[in-house]
Amino acid sequence: MAAAALRDVYSVTRLNREVRAVIEGNFGAVWLEGEISNLARPASGHWYFTLKDPSAQVRCAMFRMRAQQVRFRVTDGAQVLVYARVGMYEPRGEFQLVVELMEPAGDGALRLRFEQLKQALAAEGLFETALKRPLPAWPRAVGVVTSGTGAALRDIIHVLGRRNPAVPIVVYPCAVQGASAVPGIVAAIAAANRRAEVDVLIVGRGGGSLEDLWAFNEESVVRAVRGSAIPVVSGIGHEIDFTLTDFAADVRAATPSAAAEICAPDRAEILRRFALQEARLKRGAAHALVLAKTRLAGATARLRDPRRRVEEHAQRLDELMRRLPQAMESLLALRRARLARATTALAATTPARRIQFGTERLGAQIQRLHAAMPAYLERRRATLRETERTLHAVGPVATLERGYAIVRTGDGAIARDAAQFTPGARLAAQLARGDLRAVVESIRREPDEPGSQCP
Repeated sequence: MAAAALRDVYSVTRLNREVRAVIEGNFGAVWLEGEISNLARPASGHWYFTLKDPSAQVRCAMFRMRAQQVRFRVTDGAQVLVYARVGMYEPRGEFQLVVELMEPAGDGALRLRFEQLKQALAAEGLFETALKRPLPAWPRAVGVVTSGTGAALRDIIHVLGRRNPAVPIVVYPCAVQGASAVPGIVAAIAAANRRAEVDVLIVGRGGGSLEDLWAFNEESVVRAVRGSAIPVVSGIGHEIDFTLTDFAADVRAATPSAAAEICAPDRAEILRRFALQEARLKRGAAHALVLAKTRLAGATARLRDPRRRVEEHAQRLDELMRRLPQAMESLLALRRARLARATTALAATTPARRIQFGTERLGAQIQRLHAAMPAYLERRRATLRETERTLHAVGPVATLERGYAIVRTGDGAIARDAAQFTPGARLAAQLARGDLRAVVESIRREPDEPGSQCP
């Protein structure tokens, strides 16, 4: 019983869930090709079928939202290419595929190859918009790389002849379908570049299936188009058809005829522009002529007899000659007055005059100094006497005269407190007239001083 308790016993649900997790975690989504059988389409809109090959089969489910996106008729026996998630239907424990995308097997493989090559070339930068070159507005000649017997060439020649028959057409014939198409297209583009006789190159063909147009999806053709020194216009198939050459070309046209429309300037449009320019030129010339006539008429009206102008100038000259002496006399008088004023000003500012003025000013200053000095000295003496009286009144000599004495200790220090002495100590007293030497017999302190006593 203990051994049985240690066993990890799975339920069927748990087993199916873990197996499903292992399958989906290791495979994810895959591309798969096979034949459809046992196709069922219930009212829910989901599809259930078996996908098989000669040796094996697998059950598949395609839910309604994905099934509605399939654009071809699906029947038992159809060979298809599917993109599906690998999984398991848990309730029945059945391994199955959940289909996300379905295509016919032939076209589907080509489309897968188309997308893979497109991504690889785009990653290299072959389709960058910055590499696109503008087409010449007035090409000297148009080159065409296509089949020499195809309908596309006839359409191109017809359109170019209608739009502008003056533009030459140079055809570089090549196969556009089959085993020889790819090297033929590459060689034709190389020949056009080597011969350098055209200014723009149309690379194209008529419509067809994806397989018919496949030569224009080959890497060597795409690189030849991108590497061309001549600007390239692609006109391949119908408007809904896209090839990798369209992405590499400088301009993509929907059809070969549309490519011819793009490359050749329209003769009718050119003539219309010439007519507009001619009309504009005539209007401008007529307007300029009218302006010139108007200016001429005005100049003619202003033009006078040259003899009359000479007479006027002679009269003006005589008048100026009469006014000249008066003007000269006035000018000389003005200059003389200015000279007199300058002479007077110069005389007033000579060094001798300035020295005389300074000497006079110095004498006046000396007189004022002699007059002010006695009064100033008297004021200073009075101030000094007052200061002396004040100093005498508050000085020690006056104090001594009033009967006071200056007492010094034995070491010469001025005594201010009786505590500086002890009985028997010597002292000196300075009087107003003479000094005293004495010995202290007793000391009396102030009555209010703590500890005071009389020995």
